Amino acid sequence: MDSMEPVKHENYHAFLIAVDIKLSNPKWSADESVEELAELCKTAGLVVKGCYIQKRSSIHRGTYIGKGAIEETKDFIKEEKIEVVVADDELSPSQLRNLEQMLGVKIMDRTSLVLSIFADHARTHEAMLQVELAQLDYLMPRLTRMWTHLSRLGGGIGTRGPGETQLESDKRQISTKVKHLKQELKKVVKHRETIRGRRSEIPLLSAALVGYTNSGKSTLMNRLTPAKVLAEDQLFATLDTTTRKLDLKNNETILVSDTVGFIQKLPTQLVDAFKSTLEELHFADILIHVVDASHPRCFDMMDVTLQTINEIGVTDKSHLIVMNKRDQLDTERRKEIKEHMELFEHSVLFSAIEDTDLSPIMDQLELIVEQFRETMTLKIPYNRMDIVNLFHKHGDVLSCEYEESITVSVRINKVLGQKIMGGLHA
Repeated sequence: MDSMEPVKHENYHAFLIAVDIKLSNPKWSADESVEELAELCKTAGLVVKGCYIQKRSSIHRGTYIGKGAIEETKDFIKEEKIEVVVADDELSPSQLRNLEQMLGVKIMDRTSLVLSIFADHARTHEAMLQVELAQLDYLMPRLTRMWTHLSRLGGGIGTRGPGETQLESDKRQISTKVKHLKQELKKVVKHRETIRGRRSEIPLLSAALVGYTNSGKSTLMNRLTPAKVLAEDQLFATLDTTTRKLDLKNNETILVSDTVGFIQKLPTQLVDAFKSTLEELHFADILIHVVDASHPRCFDMMDVTLQTINEIGVTDKSHLIVMNKRDQLDTERRKEIKEHMELFEHSVLFSAIEDTDLSPIMDQLELIVEQFRETMTLKIPYNRMDIVNLFHKHGDVLSCEYEESITVSVRINKVLGQKIMGGLHA
């Protein structure tokens, strides 16, 4: 079980291994994937001392990398006193066991590394429950197969060997824990749904910040609202959803929520575990897609984010593309980014760290919000001047005529307008 402990070994030396499959022609090369893996290791507190990328026609079924790569890795482990070897893909239980036996050091894969980082960064009760559930989901098949070789120690037919007994014990403990976590998570999710239900009674549009991890979502959240979300130059600095109000210039207020970032090869266990958190995207009216424009693969990062959003069933949302980190672009790169931005109806080039003027983002949000507005003409009795005042406060009153009753023509968020009128007939 020690493979799933949070990686808190500051300055532990790590060596990375990866397989570059010939003729696969992926969007992300093996080199680029390993670069991201190195960033994940840095976030986990590991010091990467080197890497080995082996070109193969396929991943080795028993040991992930081939015999020659294993021998070279052994030599490097000895020379550099490596304590952890990290594979760039998810390892099968047999690959994990075989590598540990052959290399004699702790073995992790991309999935266990990401899960460990999530466990270390989870702050709220819900996030902790979600991460632990994902860890057990990852661990179950590995424990199951890890102990099967011991079952041969049993006597004859009908006997139960010590391996089988250990297997059943482990499975029972994990199943009990999973059941308990799911029950706890149901309570937390129900509580959050209650809060979301109360929030839906406030007739405001909502926006969710989405994007690749370390794209600057939390920094932008702190610039737009007084959120005080942790913003650090590392992957998965924040996991928990934070929601704050944002006042626009056109008498409109929207709710803005920060969400967990995405990466390529995001473990399935995490997507499943964080579905309840990612439900914020389902309830959002607007998605603010933050992109690290300074990254050479930023367009592929956009594709990863959009693919993940589609996988969880979030479609037909209004999008604002924020090409962030403008301050890190040279003239040529800026031109390339601007050309790509023309593909989107609403986009802005911005620096969440340096730009003091938020007008470019606010203007685009106001254009999007305008799509949710409609003009209403209503007759209001004189004893309900509070309704007229609400229209002045939350909408653009086009005309107001005082006759037998007050005839008001107002352009307003239709959800808010209907809510106000509901108060008139209450």
